[in-house]
Amino acid sequence: MKKTLAVLFVLFSSVAVFAQANNSVDTMPKIKFEKLEHDFAKIKEGTLATYGFVFTNTGKTPLILTNVQASCGCTTPEWPKEPIMPGAKGVIKAAYNSYGRPGQFLKTISVKSNAGADIVLSIKGEVIIATPEPVSPVRNPQ
Repeated sequence: MKKTLAVLFVLFSSVAVFAQANNSVDTMPKIKFEKLEHDFAKIKEGTLATYGFVFTNTGKTPLILTNVQASCGCTTPEWPKEPIMPGAKGVIKAAYNSYGRPGQFLKTISVKSNAGADIVLSIKGEVIIATPEPVSPVRNPQ
């Protein structure tokens, strides 16, 4: 009798723990981006190229972005600090400073949140060297 009760107790406890674990996954916030990569194509050197990565909280609880970090100092991210409610949208802005950086580039932005796994966004393109303004061969006398 005691063994039967012990087995039933373990069985019901396991079911209760499993149900709680399943329920917590269903109630977590979920982050869904419209796109994970943006191609600026060709930009002129000296341009501050910016793009907004739009996302939606498709979960059932508020989404909190805990940290957004770029792979280098030439890219600056901006993100909402307040919680994003279920069904609401937000934007992570990435700004790439192309000054003194001719050639192709590929930069990443890591997004950490309470939705679970980190997400990596990326921006890419090619910086075209700015041609100097032509100098007049005629000088004005002073």
